[in-house]
Amino acid sequence: MPAEPFEARYRARSLWLDGLPGSLTPRRSLEASADCDVAIVGAGFTGLWSAYYLKQHQPDLRVTLVESEVAGYGPSGRNGGWVSSGLSGSAKLYRRSHGQDAVVRAQRETQTTVDEIGRVVEQEDIECGYLKAGWLMAATSPPQEQRLADSERSARALGATAQDWQTLTPEQVDAYARVEGRIAAAYSPHGARIDPARLVRGLAEACERLGVVIHERTPALELASGRVRCPGGELRATTVLRATESYTTQLPGQSLRYLPLYSLMIATEPLPPEVWDELGWRDGLLIGDRHHLFFYAQRTADGRIAIGGRGAPYQLRHPISVQNERSDSVRARLERVLRRHFPAAADAAITHHWGGPLAVPRDWSMAVHFNPGTGLGYAGGYSGHGVVAANIGGRTLADLVLGRDSDLTTLPWVGHHSRRWEPEPLRFLASRAIVRVLESADVHEDTHGTRACRTALLSPVMPPH
Repeated sequence: MPAEPFEARYRARSLWLDGLPGSLTPRRSLEASADCDVAIVGAGFTGLWSAYYLKQHQPDLRVTLVESEVAGYGPSGRNGGWVSSGLSGSAKLYRRSHGQDAVVRAQRETQTTVDEIGRVVEQEDIECGYLKAGWLMAATSPPQEQRLADSERSARALGATAQDWQTLTPEQVDAYARVEGRIAAAYSPHGARIDPARLVRGLAEACERLGVVIHERTPALELASGRVRCPGGELRATTVLRATESYTTQLPGQSLRYLPLYSLMIATEPLPPEVWDELGWRDGLLIGDRHHLFFYAQRTADGRIAIGGRGAPYQLRHPISVQNERSDSVRARLERVLRRHFPAAADAAITHHWGGPLAVPRDWSMAVHFNPGTGLGYAGGYSGHGVVAANIGGRTLADLVLGRDSDLTTLPWVGHHSRRWEPEPLRFLASRAIVRVLESADVHEDTHGTRACRTALLSPVMPPH
């Protein structure tokens, strides 16, 4: 395929990819069989972080990545750009298998990882707009306020201090941002804004400087102990790591490993200074709410509002497809959210609309695995919280592969097993039910101001709290 169609196709995937400087022409594909020490499938955050830390710890290790498109093509180049604390999984499940101390340490690790990503960004001179200003979670109805209080109790149980979690009155919220309709909010300093595509592409370049070999436009047809089979040849390696997140479902025998649930976003044109003054939105601050189908937003480095939300189930015959990446109904809902909560930006033009698939395990809880006997490992199942979780997953895989005795290898997602999803069409029906029930619950709560009990219908397909 000529370079120009590649550019158009890749840049159309998100605001972030569209705004990348330089060329998106793919790196050289794997054209013949080759040997290495560690073969990694997937050049998103998990794969690249794994490669980065492997080479940091053991510079002479031969590490090769294969990527079916280009680095950052998938969710790593399309997400909301939230580097934020919080477990990517169920505290109750993790507590049951590993105990309270492990869950407390896991929560603390998500907080310190916000700074670890910032450290690497600075050390590797990656210009991705990283700015740590924390996150603000707003409640705009009494049921949302109750969920916010529930979240605070859970956070306190995991060791959150007054510095980690601050409950704000409506007047205090305005010091961070003027969110129309807020009746309460919580603030945490453990959050940073990024341009995710610039981070993932910069991380790929940092890996190459360390000696990592990256082959793009090289899909993995089969993963097995000691080898990865690709169209152009076989990659032979002592260790094979899978870092394919939602795209895992396209590998042989893995179709029910995750539920591919789509998250969609829109972005405004750059807003003038007077609009930002009216919004009172601190630069770098991440903002979300406690709807069931919640929104998540950031003030971008070039002065846009980029805002996203859940609500796009996949198509039965094509679980992962370009056709799933846009939805008129989700776009309309996000535009309503924008006008409702940030009215000063109500007239701004919407310049971009995009989406990407999340990997949702059956119990909504991430896992990291490595078997020294077979040399096979993987990390994933982040359920939409992958920017921080992928860094933790990559660092953990590096430690497991190298046999390093670290606190990371004792965290509760290491060795965690989620059963597979039910076969189609049951998985598809579950994805539809999740979206429709949560959407109707939000309408009820916004209209009546009382909690919607119908969400209990989803308990068989949602994680325990």
